[in-house]
Amino acid sequence: MDTSNPPGGPGGGPNRVLAYLESRKNLTGSACGIAGLALTFTGLAGAYWPVVVLGLYGAGALIAPPERPAVPVFPDPSTRLDAVRTDYAALCGYLDEVELPPAASGRLTELTALLDGLLAPGPVAEALAADPEGVHVLARAVRQDVLESVDAYVRIRPWTRMVPGTEPPERHLERQLTLLHREVEELATALREAEARRQQTHTRYLEDRGRNG
Repeated sequence: MDTSNPPGGPGGGPNRVLAYLESRKNLTGSACGIAGLALTFTGLAGAYWPVVVLGLYGAGALIAPPERPAVPVFPDPSTRLDAVRTDYAALCGYLDEVELPPAASGRLTELTALLDGLLAPGPVAEALAADPEGVHVLARAVRQDVLESVDAYVRIRPWTRMVPGTEPPERHLERQLTLLHREVEELATALREAEARRQQTHTRYLEDRGRNG
């Protein structure tokens, strides 16, 4: 527990007092209290004017609408995509240092070309940033799936020389990269179809407006 600013300490009391002074309860109560003072000046409150003023202040504080909670601020979608770009650059640096068999290397090249296109700044990345699930799929591929596939191959490759006759690890790597490419390609297709539907919707809107105009 953070005890640097306890409720009654230097950071708690003044902040709470200031918050109350700016609250709707105090502002409404103060307005009613001022109305009580006006009654006092006109002589309507009589000798009990302090009770009238305090009573009106309290009534105003009670009827004041509740405070609106502060709205949480979440990261902008483009910010999340920038973080994925940073991690993807680190992943590419790792992949450049890994030696892969030709078939797996070709599948990886196809996959990274697709990732490059999705992450490059521009309309495609803007469409991706507006799709939280798409950003999640891409982030998972960059931060987990591609790295695990390649690193698993690198870790098991020395064992094939000591234990011959087992299934070649490059086959698993090729299959994994093929599946990942398919997943990312499906994401790209879905984004493209969403943009196409948006264009078609605008065309229909203009056609309907022309007929009804």
